[in-house]
Amino acid sequence: MSVTVNVGTIDGGMGANIVAPEATAEIEARVRTAADAEAVESAIRGLEPSGERVELRVEGGFRRPPLEPTPRNRKLWKSALSAAADLGIEVEEAQVGGASDGNFASALTATLDGLGAVGDGAHAQHEHVVVERMPERAALLACLLTGPGEGEA
Repeated sequence: MSVTVNVGTIDGGMGANIVAPEATAEIEARVRTAADAEAVESAIRGLEPSGERVELRVEGGFRRPPLEPTPRNRKLWKSALSAAADLGIEVEEAQVGGASDGNFASALTATLDGLGAVGDGAHAQHEHVVVERMPERAALLACLLTGPGEGEA
């Protein structure tokens, strides 16, 4: 996953061919590391107005840290791959850069994102899970919870 920056909404103006007294834009960014977050935020805060009578105000910032590939997170991923192979299932590593609560947990313990239910359409009208695959995900979780702890063989 690379850095992505998206201007999701732009709003303002009073009508066609009228200079807007005010306009807003909402930006969403996805990053892999805290350094990437700092660089994106610095770039946005470094923007300059394009005219004498234009004022630019930047508010907000990253509300969640990224889920970085820390050594303990990488070790847990390797354990998940091994457990999945033992169960005869395939797993794919998720790196979405989004707003998972796991982003906060990662500062305190080994954390993975994306090993939940199999499905599609997160946060969309067609969002769904594949019910038939729930037992294999539960088995994978059980293997990870009962396997060797951090720092053990």
